Amino acid sequence: MAAQTPVWFITAASSGFGHYLALEALARGHHVIASGRTVSKLAALKQAGAHTVTLDVTSPLEEIKQVAEDAVARYGYITHLVNAAGYALVGAVEETSPSEDYDSFNTNVFGVLNVTKAFLPYLREGTGHRTICNFGSIASWTGGPGAALYYSAKWAVSGLSEALREEVAPFGISVTVAEPGYFRTGFLNPGAAIQSKERIQAYEESAVGETRRALNQTDGKQMGDVVKGCRVLADVLTKSGVAEGKEVPVRVALGSDSPPTIREKIRQTEKLLDEWEGVTMATDHEE
Repeated sequence: MAAQTPVWFITAASSGFGHYLALEALARGHHVIASGRTVSKLAALKQAGAHTVTLDVTSPLEEIKQVAEDAVARYGYITHLVNAAGYALVGAVEETSPSEDYDSFNTNVFGVLNVTKAFLPYLREGTGHRTICNFGSIASWTGGPGAALYYSAKWAVSGLSEALREEVAPFGISVTVAEPGYFRTGFLNPGAAIQSKERIQAYEESAVGETRRALNQTDGKQMGDVVKGCRVLADVLTKSGVAEGKEVPVRVALGSDSPPTIREKIRQTEKLLDEWEGVTMATDHEE
């Protein structure tokens, strides 16, 4: 019996990783349902052979469920769900407003959560290899001045992905979190990275201001090649090519800067635990 053709549903496919992963899947002869808030921005993918649909991941869950139902009806099944929607909110914690904070989590976290909720019933009922890929970041492992909301949202996505992986494994579904470093996408372009409306002068000469300036200087100069990154990621998600014979891992530390950053965080954490272990562990009841 011939293996079924993979069917991908990808959010935020108009740009960045979502866009290039869609192109990579199409180049492999897979079916792609590419979604975005503005369907006209998906014209290039439609021309390349994707089916395009409108989806704002911050929509009410019932609306997202309808999109999922229609998407599954297109080919009869979904094998790969990719939650690529997200953006960076740049600003100090004191500067970002409650509205900006909510919007950040609504797209970066709740969007992932609700799209996943909408597609899980169909993925559970499916057969063969099925995978959910959520986009965390190199920021899933660190915290830094000037982008606390982005860091915390990506920590949340990675934690959610690890837990979800355990929940759906009995149904034959793999879950992974892609944690890319700095790739040359439009992620840091003006208008893509959202700056807090309030700017407090006291932070301009601090590490927060340094972060703002560094991100502006980094835009367009990132080391990571998104085309190469998506080729590797597609192999991992389909267990082919460089990932032939391997299972989908819990995380994909993508890019030459991602594994070193994670290793450094592990080293610092181990040092911290060793330093304080004698104090923090002496807290049990006396038997």
